[in-house]
Amino acid sequence: RDERTAQPKLYYSKLPKDISDRWVLLLDPMLATGGSAMKCIEVLIEAGVKEDRILFINLICAPEGALKMLEKFPSLHIVTAEIDESMDVQKFILPGLGDFGDRYFGTED
Repeated sequence: RDERTAQPKLYYSKLPKDISDRWVLLLDPMLATGGSAMKCIEVLIEAGVKEDRILFINLICAPEGALKMLEKFPSLHIVTAEIDESMDVQKFILPGLGDFGDRYFGTED
């Protein structure tokens, strides 16, 4: 997502030709607003993937984002390890775990 606006931004998409015949595991460690994940799901649906054949898997989500995704895509499957309390005004998950990318790549300040 664009960090200034918190809106999703598609940078690149290249899918297998037979993607519409497959189950898709969509992996994202954090789900806050749901915007980026919903953009990915839109790209998959435009490519012919059936909504009920998309399995979104993540570690931590904000309830607002999960509800927003299920309102827009009611047949979507979501698997998460934790639903945290909420989001702050900057759209970060609370209490969350900090910046997942920084933790994963060891780039924390």
